[in-house]
Amino acid sequence: MTILRSISSIQSTLSPFHPLLIEGHSRDSRDPTIVGQQLVKNIKNNWKERNITKPPILITQGDPLTETGISAITRIVANELDIKRCLVCLDDHIDSEHSVLADRHDVIYELRYSQLVDILDGDTCTNGDELKSKQLTEAIENRIAIMNKKRASLGKDKLADWYIKYALLQEITKTAFKSISGEVTVAHSVDEINEFSVTSFYEIGLELGLIDDNNDMVYYTENTGIN
Repeated sequence: MTILRSISSIQSTLSPFHPLLIEGHSRDSRDPTIVGQQLVKNIKNNWKERNITKPPILITQGDPLTETGISAITRIVANELDIKRCLVCLDDHIDSEHSVLADRHDVIYELRYSQLVDILDGDTCTNGDELKSKQLTEAIENRIAIMNKKRASLGKDKLADWYIKYALLQEITKTAFKSISGEVTVAHSVDEINEFSVTSFYEIGLELGLIDDNNDMVYYTENTGIN
């Protein structure tokens, strides 16, 4: 495994790949093999329609391995597609245990969240626009405030403080990898997203126009054959 330590090495190493990210729930109790195989069908159909020619690489974001849920599903997808993985972890000053607990099976490259922020904001600065990390942070903070207001009306507690850092990890990662590669696939492993889950923040990237709903997203559907 290679730890990518500079912005230039990240860009030169990973730009030849097509980044694939799988989004879903860590507490998903379904059989990960069945879900993963269905995901592969959905992804292959999408790539055929889009004529993806770059070799894919699966981008994971530090989930510890469990018997079910998103970490188990991503292993199945990587095995079925016969692709390697790139791991993104939160910096130690943000979460000291995130890197320690991460599943590193078949990981060939590793980098940190702050490096992707630098890449994303550096790309933004060249266009003279507002920093994309700032846009994402403000949008996520606003969404959390709305969600907490709704939870209060339902008699529920506020979302945990860690929601913002994992929502940012999710949105920064896929947006930065799209900037690095010029393309990205974001595939969902569930067809119904819990409205209070971290996964639900995928709508932020769509609303800001950073992720394309028609080209970048692969929504979960069952019993879809490969054309």
